[in-house]
Amino acid sequence: MKRYMLAMVIALTAAPATADSYVPVHDETAFRSLVDGKLLRNRLYGVRLNVLNNGQIQGAAIGWDISGTWSWQDGYFCREMLWGGDPIPYNCQLVEVSGDNIRFTVDKGAGDSASFRIQ
Repeated sequence: MKRYMLAMVIALTAAPATADSYVPVHDETAFRSLVDGKLLRNRLYGVRLNVLNNGQIQGAAIGWDISGTWSWQDGYFCREMLWGGDPIPYNCQLVEVSGDNIRFTVDKGAGDSASFRIQ
């Protein structure tokens, strides 16, 4: 059941990247300033994440905890996470920002994306 829910959350929060007002973030310092002390939230699907300056990720989605680690490599946000104990594999992602919204696109910008409100 939990694996089904994980697949559903990923499918529901992921959408093909499109051209719009999002601006790429390639600098780690700029990225850190965007997320430091902030909550990343996708209210529609109940996802809440904190990307911490110490390289940790904490949060929750549909009742299960999310934990993980992240690093900045060659202009990309690279992360590995657990959601309710189930692994979400390592992936490096393009980060883009538009106002109070941040978007992560898997496979260095070549795959699906997930958007969050920065709060």
